[in-house]
Amino acid sequence: MFHVLWDLTKFKFGILLFFFLPEPAQKCKTGPVDLVFLIDSSRSVRPHEFETMRKFMIDIINTLDIGLNATRVGVVQYSSQVRTEFTLKTHARLSNIVKAINQIIPLAQGTMTGLAIRYMMNEAFTPEAGDRPKVPNVAVIVTDGRPQDRVAEVAAEAREKGIEIYAVGVARADMTSLRAMASPPFEDHVFLVESFDLIHQFGIQFQDKLCGVDLCLESDHGCEHICESTPGSYHCLCLPGYTVNDDGKTCAAIDLCAERKHNCEQLCVSSPGSFTCDCNKGYKLNNDKRTCSTIDLCAEGKHDCEQVCISAPGVYTCDCNKGYTLNEDEKTCTPIDLCAEGKHDCEQICVSAPGVFTCDCNKGFKLNKDKKTCTTCKSANIDLVLLIDGSKSVRPQNFELVKKFVNQVVDSLDVSPHGTRVGLVQYSSRVRTEFPLNMYHTADEIKAAVMKVEYMEKGTMTGLALKHMLENSFSEAEGARPLSRSIPRIGLVFTDGRSQDDITEYAKKAKEAGITMYAVGVGKAVEDELREIASEPVEKHFYYTTDFTAISTIAENLKLNVCPEESQGEIEVKDPCACESLVEFHTYDSLMTCPLAGMTARLEQLENQLFSRK
Repeated sequence: MFHVLWDLTKFKFGILLFFFLPEPAQKCKTGPVDLVFLIDSSRSVRPHEFETMRKFMIDIINTLDIGLNATRVGVVQYSSQVRTEFTLKTHARLSNIVKAINQIIPLAQGTMTGLAIRYMMNEAFTPEAGDRPKVPNVAVIVTDGRPQDRVAEVAAEAREKGIEIYAVGVARADMTSLRAMASPPFEDHVFLVESFDLIHQFGIQFQDKLCGVDLCLESDHGCEHICESTPGSYHCLCLPGYTVNDDGKTCAAIDLCAERKHNCEQLCVSSPGSFTCDCNKGYKLNNDKRTCSTIDLCAEGKHDCEQVCISAPGVYTCDCNKGYTLNEDEKTCTPIDLCAEGKHDCEQICVSAPGVFTCDCNKGFKLNKDKKTCTTCKSANIDLVLLIDGSKSVRPQNFELVKKFVNQVVDSLDVSPHGTRVGLVQYSSRVRTEFPLNMYHTADEIKAAVMKVEYMEKGTMTGLALKHMLENSFSEAEGARPLSRSIPRIGLVFTDGRSQDDITEYAKKAKEAGITMYAVGVGKAVEDELREIASEPVEKHFYYTTDFTAISTIAENLKLNVCPEESQGEIEVKDPCACESLVEFHTYDSLMTCPLAGMTARLEQLENQLFSRK
């Protein structure tokens, strides 16, 4: 019933408009504008009032230069919901726009003006809807009541996006809400009329705004660079690289260097609104055109230094490696021979290297701890207990390699009842003494027993093994000689993985008990645990290799023979050349045999013993 009455009213009102409408005003030639009407079609807008609003829109667009490259028009109506009637790009001809406006059917619900403004901002003024870049956005909001939602915040957001808003209120409209929606100045953008019959007054003023003269062309605007016309006004702009001065007309060059608005590392070269970077002398500009790098003649090979080239930006000086001195030509170097110059304090042999020297001894002598003097070498005995990892991660074939490793170590020792004693302990989830220190008295017996050791498998309880070694293996009951004899006690731990228990306590206690601890790790052995087990200095008591096949190399280089200064007990004279120092890393190339020197050392020892008994 409502739609029938509405259609009848439209028909009658259309006849009246046909007879009484004035002739359309002459079209004005403005710059392109994107114009959107946002019209209130709530239930408070009566049918004949909506027709007046329809005529109001048609009268305005009749005066505009309509076209896709001129003024574009879109219409959105709202009540409790929002609906686009047609977008900015829908119609390019005036007649089609008029036809579309005459076909609008009111929504006749509430008044959600804030919702409508957000919809207009997000949907109507978008490139997809036909909004053009750098073309003024103008919105005309027509309403007859107080909004049922908030409008101030969303209207401010729309204005910040560059939408110029005209707010037209009719009859019951709220002036505070109109001012909250409209763009400043309010006297040009806010209109409140008593009835829809008077809405044409706004249309006249709005047309004057859009169809005003072009002040850039018709007046002495005074702009130094560019005058940009707006409906009824103008403003001055500047060319790129310039900014408008406070007078609003003249322009000043933008000096980004002076304003420190650049990212040059060294020098900034200014031009209006732009800059380029440069570098100080001795530097060159990098590919990023911002940062600088020193011109490094040394790195570029543009020098004639024999050894060391010291670079400075764009220049260089020559120097020599340690142990060399720079010649007078300031390019070449000569080695410093401290031995030849007599600048050393070696007792027997001075071995020269550039700028340094080391001392050595004649055959039959060993270098003392002061690394300068020499004495004849007296070999001594040790008590050695090996802890070998028999966990399942070792695997049978690798365990055989471990046993060979043990025998290689044994081969490097002088095993006898009064000399070196060897004990072997295997551990996994439990600990088992394979043989104590006092069981075997020759290297062959020990090696045969090692090869018969059976693989335990299971876990890795290294901490438990250390406890067993401390409390049992080095007891006198198992063959360890009394501490009063000062026989060195050495423990060697071989493992391939992380311990499943704590090692800290008994590793510490073992070292505090005077046991010199060595740690040999392979594969997944944890370096931190190995270092915690090893005695100081750690570098001489800690060895690691990634592969079981390489442990034989460690055995070859590990020399477990000691020459303590105050060793007591049954001293056996051995090859003086086989004894170097307490468990140090040596290569076989450094070992030598010297039977004649051995005999000399033996005679010297007997002679010393005779003198000591007098």
